[in-house]
Amino acid sequence: MILFIATIVIYSTVLSYTVLSDNGKNGENAVRKYDITVDAPRGEILDRNGMTLVSNRQGNSIKFNAAIFPSRQSDRNRIIASLIELCESKNEKWTDNLPIEYNENGVLIFSEGRDNDIKALKHKNMLNLNSYATAENCLDALIDMYSLGEFDKVTARKIASVCYEMWRTGYSISVPYTFAEDVSSETVSIIKEKNQFFQGVETEVDTYREFTDGTIAPHIIGITGIISNEEYNSYSEKLTEKIENGDYTENEINLLNLNAYSLIDHVGKFGIEGALEEDLRGEKGIKTISIDNDGNISSQYTVIPKQGNTVTLTIDSGLQRVAQNSLENRILELTSESGLPPAGAVAVIDVDTGEVLASASYPSYNLSEYFEKYNELLKADGSPLINRVLQSTYEPGSTMKLSTALAGLEENVIDSESEFYCNSEFQYYDVRFSCLDAHGNLDVVTGIEKSCNIYFYNVSNLLGIDVMNEYSKKLGLGEKTGVELSEAKGILAGRAYRQSIGSTWQMGDTIQAGIGQSDNLFTIIQLANYGATIANNGTRYKCHYVKYIMDADHSNVVSETQPEVVEKTDFSQKSIDIVKQGMLAVTTTGSCKSAFLGITEKVGAKTGTTQVKRIIDGKTVKGNNGLNVSFAPFDEPEIAIAVIIENVDSGTATATVAADIYDYYFSTKNQISSQQPSNELLR
Repeated sequence: MILFIATIVIYSTVLSYTVLSDNGKNGENAVRKYDITVDAPRGEILDRNGMTLVSNRQGNSIKFNAAIFPSRQSDRNRIIASLIELCESKNEKWTDNLPIEYNENGVLIFSEGRDNDIKALKHKNMLNLNSYATAENCLDALIDMYSLGEFDKVTARKIASVCYEMWRTGYSISVPYTFAEDVSSETVSIIKEKNQFFQGVETEVDTYREFTDGTIAPHIIGITGIISNEEYNSYSEKLTEKIENGDYTENEINLLNLNAYSLIDHVGKFGIEGALEEDLRGEKGIKTISIDNDGNISSQYTVIPKQGNTVTLTIDSGLQRVAQNSLENRILELTSESGLPPAGAVAVIDVDTGEVLASASYPSYNLSEYFEKYNELLKADGSPLINRVLQSTYEPGSTMKLSTALAGLEENVIDSESEFYCNSEFQYYDVRFSCLDAHGNLDVVTGIEKSCNIYFYNVSNLLGIDVMNEYSKKLGLGEKTGVELSEAKGILAGRAYRQSIGSTWQMGDTIQAGIGQSDNLFTIIQLANYGATIANNGTRYKCHYVKYIMDADHSNVVSETQPEVVEKTDFSQKSIDIVKQGMLAVTTTGSCKSAFLGITEKVGAKTGTTQVKRIIDGKTVKGNNGLNVSFAPFDEPEIAIAVIIENVDSGTATATVAADIYDYYFSTKNQISSQQPSNELLR
């Protein structure tokens, strides 16, 4: 037997192409063999209780096998045109990534937000057109390149889209082209019935992401999609650097190359899907295809693909649902007539671990409809694609007074009995600042309960901005929390920030910063962790969404996220207890009393209200943001909550969201604790 071997390198994956002949005479009885890489199923994503959030299901895909797909362009065009017509008649989506489209007036335009793809299309390696070439110029060049003159221009654009994508993704024997994904069995049957016409068109069973409920924590879970040119280049550079800087054996390098990304791969785009791409992705396999002279095809795996790891989140899906529903319902109840879009966010954190138990942003969306409704979501009021828990920053308002109080107590500028008189006005040199009421004489506990501006103007003035900021930083304000996902850092008002923007810190800024105004901007997860740090008596933990990672069959724990202390504030217990008493007063005799009446456990809380201005239809519109930071149970805290609702009257209005979450949390906990213990006989 004579063996002929040629090596093909596609996207750093080394594959072999082999021709075997019994007698070596003109390839009689020859068997052609070639290897293709096979993607592994992605790992599952579970909630903290083992409930499946994201899994895989099987579906049909339509692919072009280069070994038998026609090489003549005219034959390809007819097959592609028929496939497009078939899919569209069955309302099936086919892969259409060409950055050229017809607008509502029937005019050819470049697709919005596709600048890099348009540049690649015009590049000298493709159409070789000038940078100023129009969409019409590009399509005409594609029609000429792919001999599409016999088709009307709308059809020609569709066929050109497929042909261009085949070229862009490196279509070859080793890299099949996926024409359509997740098509119906009816469409598959038609293709099989007409297999003589659809030469080289094959249907395969692939795995697809499936969401148990796509509305649960979509901003956290994230989505997968076809890899972009930028992502592909980035992954390729990282692989090259890894191999060059590592000490790997030849077999290890071959394995790394086998798992290199190609331009037909799907990757996590954001959320956990993106952040844990390496764990969820799995390891590719190799399938050897054999074709004899009669065209008979057989295949077998020479390397079995390995499913990605299972990721267990800290999120409690039941608590998450309650948080989402309560937030949405309360927002819709409180929607003002200001013209500002309703929006908000809530985060729930375990005070002793930094685990994020719930993380909700409104408006939201359904991950199952993400790609279908992407353009609609992109333009929707309230920007539903934004993760307001991690990416939006807000003035903290009076929630900042907890930090100011702690600083004052620790620096001994006040004690539990220190009083300041509030007549609703505070004269600071030639500027007059105000309070919402004339509270009379107040100590720090009643100052927190009444949220008196005058009390904290005095404390801030005694401390100074530099000292206040030392305590704010210890409490995590203006500092990233350390979660696995992208988060904003926020802004801690002070001299450093003003200098960074080429401005100066003014005398009156200090007292405004002390009540949460000035330049202060924090994320909701920062505020939740701020509350958690106070609740657990001064230990700030790194926040996290990943509880642990297991292998695909759940037999081994690959890694587990341990509680990580970021800051030991070393605040005195006396100072913390005084501040906590003020927070308890807010819920027992203060503004949040009615909201927390039905909760079985005592709650400590602080509200905040900030005025915001936005431009709506060219007009400046004013509104208020309401915030609430809280923890419970008061005596032995377990969870902390931060809530923001944009465009409401006050922070007090947000308290019912926290109350709903506490009610669910404690009722569920009580149900679990009252259940029959395991491994005990019923009597």
